[in-house]
Amino acid sequence: MFWKRILESDRPAATIIIRMLVRAVFLLEGMKKVLSVGQGGAGRFARIGIPDPQVMARFVGSIEVLCGLPLLIGLLTRPASLPLIIVIAVAILSTKVPILLKNGFWPMEAEARTDDSMLLGLLFLPLAGAGAWSVDARLPGRPGRGNA
Repeated sequence: MFWKRILESDRPAATIIIRMLVRAVFLLEGMKKVLSVGQGGAGRFARIGIPDPQVMARFVGSIEVLCGLPLLIGLLTRPASLPLIIVIAVAILSTKVPILLKNGFWPMEAEARTDDSMLLGLLFLPLAGAGAWSVDARLPGRPGRGNA
């Protein structure tokens, strides 16, 4: 019963749009953190005051890549979304809340649009599942198998 609920994917095929949006941002951002030390990785983490930026950039980048890859094909979409929800929540708290406190709502809102969109997309995926066009929907015995 537990795995049935985790893998259930009887949502419309259009769910792939949200999955691809979230996957694209996290997979690419994760790769930047791991591969581009100065701009996307440890350098950026150091500039915003993240402790031990070398380790944290690789750690966060690895989570983004390892959880973004399954979203590409819709494999274990619900569990893969959960670490990314934590990552984006920490990003919002560590980068956007200080802007809010220092400069007010409108400057923070201008900086937070992508983070807000990613958070909403990530909250959608555990609730809806991967959708009909996913590996989850093709696993044997799944309800909604083959729906498009």
